[in-house]
Amino acid sequence: MCFEEEYQTFMNSHLQTRTGERLRRLQEGHKHAEMLFLKQVWWPLFHHFRYLHPEYEVNDFKDGKRYLDFAYIRPTIQICLEIDGFGPHLQKISRWQFSDNLERQNQLVIDGWTVIRFSYDQVKEKPRRCQQIIQQVIGRWLGDELDQTTLSLVEKEVLRLVIRKGEHITPIEVAKYLKLSGKTVRKVLSQLVDKQMLTPASGTVRVRSYQLGSQVRHIHQISRGKNYP
Repeated sequence: MCFEEEYQTFMNSHLQTRTGERLRRLQEGHKHAEMLFLKQVWWPLFHHFRYLHPEYEVNDFKDGKRYLDFAYIRPTIQICLEIDGFGPHLQKISRWQFSDNLERQNQLVIDGWTVIRFSYDQVKEKPRRCQQIIQQVIGRWLGDELDQTTLSLVEKEVLRLVIRKGEHITPIEVAKYLKLSGKTVRKVLSQLVDKQMLTPASGTVRVRSYQLGSQVRHIHQISRGKNYP
């Protein structure tokens, strides 16, 4: 499925299961900036929207309700993703509203959320950097998925390192991090390339750097299931 088809399926599934204020917030709160984030940042990384919830309702520290632009929720993982525009409403924000926004974010952290904020300009102009940040954050919780594979301990540690870094990695960096010889590192990297967990990013005869391969999606348990909510 292409982005447009999957996006419509994703949104329709949430619209059909919501009522009242939760439905209104989704209809009115999910706009161009949020759609652009999904198209330019999220979709190229995962090619699905599983575990992701738009305009997600949380309890407010003042016994009310607040809504997150996106919530990524899996066992032991709660990530709040906010897309902030720079417009007249932000320029005219009152001192009380500014303090309230900070208190809101602090409360989310206290409640166990990891809060990641991107500006609209970052999403529009630097989507790859946004992708790297998401890779780094989600990579912190990759241990359970990796431990369910038949990869060796060293192979798992290499992949964790690449995901946390969120960009290309060199054999020298791997050798330094794992305290292994260059010969051993090259062998492990070659094995991961054969398994399509890594792919060469630069170099032909002698590979100078590596990036994540297509099979890492399977490690993430990423499927194209339709049970979005």
